[in-house]
Amino acid sequence: MSDTDLRAPEGHAHAHAPGPAPRASRRVRLLLAAALLPILLATILGAVTLWPRGDSVVGTIPVTGSGSQFVRAEVVGVPVDGITDGVAGVTARLDDGGDLVEVQVPPEHLAAGLGPGDRIKVMYIAEAAGYGSPYIFMDHVRTAPIGLLAICYAVLVVAVARWRGLAALVGLGLALAGIAAFTLPALLAGSNALAVGLVTASGVMFVVLYVAHGFSARTTTALLGTVVGLAVTGGIGYWASGAAHLTGLSDESALMLPSYAPDVDLRGVVLCGLILAGLGVLNDVTITQSSAVWELRAANPGASRRELFGRAMRIGRDHIASTVYTIAFAYVGAALPLLLLVAMLENSFVDTLTSGEIAEEVVRTLVGSIGLVLAIPITTAVAVLVVSADDAPARA
Repeated sequence: MSDTDLRAPEGHAHAHAPGPAPRASRRVRLLLAAALLPILLATILGAVTLWPRGDSVVGTIPVTGSGSQFVRAEVVGVPVDGITDGVAGVTARLDDGGDLVEVQVPPEHLAAGLGPGDRIKVMYIAEAAGYGSPYIFMDHVRTAPIGLLAICYAVLVVAVARWRGLAALVGLGLALAGIAAFTLPALLAGSNALAVGLVTASGVMFVVLYVAHGFSARTTTALLGTVVGLAVTGGIGYWASGAAHLTGLSDESALMLPSYAPDVDLRGVVLCGLILAGLGVLNDVTITQSSAVWELRAANPGASRRELFGRAMRIGRDHIASTVYTIAFAYVGAALPLLLLVAMLENSFVDTLTSGEIAEEVVRTLVGSIGLVLAIPITTAVAVLVVSADDAPARA
């Protein structure tokens, strides 16, 4: 279809150009399905091939030893003094039985505000009785406040976005379940991290986009743009993780992994993290661009493809500008204690950014941003081609 076919007839500024025949719309949907089917099949085949089974499945790590157990309690009394050998004893009431016991607590937790009424997780270790008390403070119990926040978030999402918000929450739950069931065991078993990351990301996007936004040409267009962005992210991430020597050894948690999962590839874990880190933002920009093209076409059915692409890209450029600092500030907020510590080191700014503690996050941000920036014009171009041949451009 030519650009001329999309313009309103002369002398009828408000007339809408007739949409293409239903056969053309079906043809477009068939072409989208044909483009998406190989990706879906590759995702399913990859998941089946990489799924850990048999001896490759890594077991669990016990968190308590013989003769020890976790119990919960409520703090009822904090000593004014009495810190001995760097440990203070607080009085707490056990949930199980209601007995009052003394709990050994490091002084930094007391200084952080531990006080009466706080719920705590305690480990009972019989051998520790010789050091003052068999009850050792482990952590705060945060179930109630975090659960309340989660409920408030879910209620607000459903109240504002209604059924679409509920569908998005369901899609998020399914995606997280997939990561727990496939991605984590596959990485622990030493499977190819690049393949695991791409299969995970593709599977997550299939679930999240279609569950949250429904089956439509608009959603399929966004998914195609997302897949392109993921491919770019995976390719650049593979190169960057090697060129920047991202070993995964700068994280204390990562250093513990080989002891319990000897097949795990720490470099691969970093690479998989590069792919998954920008997944949410990538999904955001592609669905936004796809929706923008549909809405622009609905508002001006007579616009040519060139005009439609130009207007949609103006929206895309604003989105790119905002996500540049969105991703950066998300990391700054999450890693603020580390940044404070690094800021006190006698290093230059460049040395600080390229140090092992921060380099992974810098590369992760840059790789994800490159994939995001490239996905916007590609998604916009595909959306323009699809919507210009659709017989109902205003319909989601």
